[in-house]
Amino acid sequence: MSERKEKVAQRIKEEIGEILHSQIKDPRIGFVTITKVEVTSDLRSARVFYSVLGGEEEKKSAKEGLESALKYIRGLIGERLKIRYTPDICFKIDNSSEYSIRIGKIFQVIEDEREKKERETDA
Repeated sequence: MSERKEKVAQRIKEEIGEILHSQIKDPRIGFVTITKVEVTSDLRSARVFYSVLGGEEEKKSAKEGLESALKYIRGLIGERLKIRYTPDICFKIDNSSEYSIRIGKIFQVIEDEREKKERETDA
């Protein structure tokens, strides 16, 4: 990724995080964290990945809230970034943290079973 793309992606991530936590009062958004932003090479589109604390209902509610605030967020990004074109923003759920937790639990079960077998063979 080019240095300019990286800088723009980082700024978008920071600005959207700031906007969500200080200016959007929609209770549907709840505990949303912006995890990553991918910007196209022409800087006209940005995929904004977010994670949500909670279950499926909270995820659905957060998605609705983000989609509802999309035009407002894009307008503020345009004002703050001072670039020629304000990127089109597309919000995507980031399930990587949940995936990591699930994998960690699987590894823990495997480790517990291994320790149990070692104790049985030592006895």
